[in-house]
Amino acid sequence: MRTLIVDDEPLAVERMQILCARIPALSVVGTASDGAAALRLCEALAPELVLLDMTMPEVDGLGVARGLARHSPRPAVIFVTAHDHFAVEAFDLEAVDYVLKPVAQDRLERAVDRALARREAGAPTVDAPAESPWIEEFWVPHRSELIRIAAGDIDRIDAERDYVRLHVGQKDGGARSYLLLHTIQRLEDRLDPERFIRLHRSTIVRRDRIAGLKHDGLGVWSAQLVDGELLRIGRTYLAKAKAMAGR
Repeated sequence: MRTLIVDDEPLAVERMQILCARIPALSVVGTASDGAAALRLCEALAPELVLLDMTMPEVDGLGVARGLARHSPRPAVIFVTAHDHFAVEAFDLEAVDYVLKPVAQDRLERAVDRALARREAGAPTVDAPAESPWIEEFWVPHRSELIRIAAGDIDRIDAERDYVRLHVGQKDGGARSYLLLHTIQRLEDRLDPERFIRLHRSTIVRRDRIAGLKHDGLGVWSAQLVDGELLRIGRTYLAKAKAMAGR
C-alpha cells in the first residue's frame, strides 16, 4: 500500500519509516509534518494509507481525516498517537485503527493487516444498505493498547464522573468492564434506542438484559435484569421504561 506518514515530530517520523520498512505490504511515498501539508500531499501522491498523528498545530489529525473523507478514492487512516481519549471521534471518521505511541512493530503490523483486509473487502456497492447512524463499536484503552468492543456486546453503561464504564461479558460468564473518556449523555445520543435504554441519569442498559419492571410503591419503579439485579429507574426516564413494556 502506498503510505503517507504524518507527524510533527521528526524522530517519530523516522521511527515510523523504520517500522514501515519492515512491513513488505507498505511502500512509504512521503512524509508530512503538519495537517495542511498532509492534505496537499494526499492530493499529489494519492496514498492508499495514511499513518496519522492526532495532535498537530493548526490542522490536527481529526481535521485531516475529515478532509480525506472527501477524497475519492479515500485512503485508509490509521491514527498513531500518544493520546487515547480521541478514540471515539477517530472511529466516527471510519479510521481503520488507533495505535498508541510508542508504537510496537507487531501492533503496527496488526493495524496494517486491518487496512489490507478493508481494501480487499472493497467499497460497498450502490445497492448496499445505508450505514447505520448509530455507533457500532468502541475502541477503549486497555493496558498498552486499544481493544475493540462491539456495541451489541455491551450489557450496561455506568457514568463515572467524566468517564463511562462499559460492562461486557455477563452472558458468557466472563464479566469485565472498561473505562472510556466520554459522557453518558453523548453516548445515549449515539446508541441505537432500539437496543439500549437509559434508566437513570448514570445508567444505560441493553434492552434485552431487562427481564421485567417492578413497582416498589409511591411511584418508585425498578428494572429487574436477567441476572437478578434490581436497578432503580429515575423519574425522568420512567415513561420510556413503561413504554418499552407497553404500558
